[in-house]
Amino acid sequence: MTLICKRQFVIVWRCFKNMASLPVCHSVKSVNIGDMRHKYKDGDEAFTEANLKCKEPIGQFKEWFEEACKVPEIMEANAVHLATATKNGAPSVRPVLLKGYGTDGFRFYTNYGSRKGQELAENPRAALSFYWEPLKRCVRVEGRVEKVPEEESDSYFHSRPLESQIGSSVSAQSTPIPSRETLTQRELQLTAEYGDGKKELPRPSHWGGYVVIPESVEFWQGQTTRIHDRIHFRRPRSGEQPDGVMLHQGESGWVYERLSP
Repeated sequence: MTLICKRQFVIVWRCFKNMASLPVCHSVKSVNIGDMRHKYKDGDEAFTEANLKCKEPIGQFKEWFEEACKVPEIMEANAVHLATATKNGAPSVRPVLLKGYGTDGFRFYTNYGSRKGQELAENPRAALSFYWEPLKRCVRVEGRVEKVPEEESDSYFHSRPLESQIGSSVSAQSTPIPSRETLTQRELQLTAEYGDGKKELPRPSHWGGYVVIPESVEFWQGQTTRIHDRIHFRRPRSGEQPDGVMLHQGESGWVYERLSP
């Protein structure tokens, strides 16, 4: 073996040894993601326009949401993914908890200084996505966002357990901290001051509610064939007239249509 060949062999061998000594964070054999699929609804369980309980989205949401609340496998039917974006369009998404809904919109509470709060301040639009897997149903909401009145945020804040009030008070959400102890030390201080219930913990000014005012609401139900059902409620465009075929007249100023899956 020539000197050059010996050197090449040594280099290859060292590389092999180094690779072999690395911790195994993944293996060649893994879950076959391509084969991950489950049965959804059958054709005789299709979600058609005739199945709508209401011809406007808030009433229809109420029907589906309350059904989801009765399913034991759905631990938090009010869990929803909230998507926001910067003024330049860079998106971010995270789960939050829905804390109210009505004809005026969908409510959630959070830290105004968090990433989502900063993005909503510069681009007050958002999307919500509920997914109730046991029912094979999803609801998507899009619209503009406003802060709820301060008295409404005060009322909800003081309806929460004290430990939750304290948790919201100690955290400057989304900002770096040196350790968990930074939060727990402040937690102990506030617990010592307010834990006996003699004084009311003030709602921090950086925490409160938002309402997503819907402009578009889609109801999706999965089909095993992937010919899913999608019924979409929206506000009519200027001069648009429902024809009863492609576009249907709803209630309370809404129209609805079926979308291709």
